[in-house]
Amino acid sequence: MLFPKKVKFRKWHTMRRNPKKAKVATRGVAVSFGSHGLKAITHARVRARQIESARKVIARNLGKTGKQWVRIFPDHPYTQKPPEVKLGKGKGDPVGYEVEIWPGRILFEVDGVPDGQAIETLIKAGKKLPLKVAVVSRR
Repeated sequence: MLFPKKVKFRKWHTMRRNPKKAKVATRGVAVSFGSHGLKAITHARVRARQIESARKVIARNLGKTGKQWVRIFPDHPYTQKPPEVKLGKGKGDPVGYEVEIWPGRILFEVDGVPDGQAIETLIKAGKKLPLKVAVVSRR
């Protein structure tokens, strides 16, 4: 699983999610390395386990000839309180890392396989993620 070697602070603020102010990604919005990419359509927080699950699906379907790129990295720690604990007593302990994804961001890229196989692979990987995605190709 992906996680940073070191973070400056153990616990971060969660940040607000305001649906009225729809942000869109400005970085990582073009297919740069491969021939096809998986693009986010909605906003979500993607955890390291979900990224790893999608990556495994891509690796399994591409075989030895295909190449893949993961364009996101989970560097934001998230916390969770233990079950059956009453309110108060501070913030929970860090349990993992996540990345905040805005619409337009390219998540994964593939190359080295036929177009049909690349599209099918990316659709399968998109089903492992908690957001709506679309398959895009290099222009």
